Amino acid sequence: MRLATAIASLLLVAGVTHASTADAIRHANQLMRKYTGNVPGASLLVIKDGKPLLDRGYGMADLEHRIAATPATDYRLASVTKQFTAAAILLLAQDGRLKLDDSIRHWLPSLPAFTDKVTLAELLCHTGGLLDYEDLIPPGTTKQLTDNDVLRMIGATTHGYFPPGTAYRYSNTGFVLLGLVVEKASGLPLQDFLERRIFQPLHMDHTLLYVHDGKKVPHRAWGYSETNGQWQRTDQDLTSATRGDGGIYSNIDDLAKWDAALYDDRLLSDASRKLAFSPHAKVVGEPYLADYGYGWRITGDTLWHSGESIGFRNVIVRWPKQHLTVILLSNRNDPEPYRTVLAIAEPFLH
Repeated sequence: MRLATAIASLLLVAGVTHASTADAIRHANQLMRKYTGNVPGASLLVIKDGKPLLDRGYGMADLEHRIAATPATDYRLASVTKQFTAAAILLLAQDGRLKLDDSIRHWLPSLPAFTDKVTLAELLCHTGGLLDYEDLIPPGTTKQLTDNDVLRMIGATTHGYFPPGTAYRYSNTGFVLLGLVVEKASGLPLQDFLERRIFQPLHMDHTLLYVHDGKKVPHRAWGYSETNGQWQRTDQDLTSATRGDGGIYSNIDDLAKWDAALYDDRLLSDASRKLAFSPHAKVVGEPYLADYGYGWRITGDTLWHSGESIGFRNVIVRWPKQHLTVILLSNRNDPEPYRTVLAIAEPFLH
């Protein structure tokens, strides 16, 4: 009944014909066929004018135990996490606890001297130029990296890729360090700050920044990769325990609450949201045109971000002017869902 009621409400508000909405939903379900059946699945949410038009799971969250994916299934968000880390920094700036033009070394003094010139703002938009921690992992490493491992590795570097602020290079390093800054500025573990300042106020009751030996992920989806035509569980790798760059687990129903909060000042002020959603750097080295805000890519009328981690592929795409958002979370290494979401959204934009 939830879907039918939502559609009926939308028809009254937006004047959309039932036939056109039903056709758009059928079109979306056709595009999601690859996720259906006894295969790693996905959860899909389409929100128009604040109402969910499509809110369902496809395929399996857990192949071994034949647990189906639902709207309540929690997926590892991977780099979709970055918009929450960015929001945490903006909240602390609102609080007067830090400034965006602070040096990263001001907060993390064990970093090398050359990082004096790297600002928090530059890390937020991937123009800091710090080396990728993934390339610094010692050969033979078998234990998962922690954020403090990343801090130590960057602490031993003598240079970056380029002078800060002069170029764009996507950086997980930067967002791991920003997560550590949140801890220093707030006096709370990153997972607790996110819980208290974002998840609890928005009633995102099934969302958490996952840490080992901490809270269990509710309704957890396990990640899978296809090898020689067979799906193998590939849920964790060496870089799956870092936090600020990709450690949040959430579901589409909780992310609907996050999406709603991005239209008003219940969480972030107008000024903070403008900073997050304004272009600060031109994205290069990717197969699409985009600028980068703070934790968001900007393409035309869209604000979006993808997330890729071993066994997970996710994307959130927002059309704020049209008040449309499409979120697709999946527990598999393929396909990459961005183009699928654009195709799903197309009929809802007319």
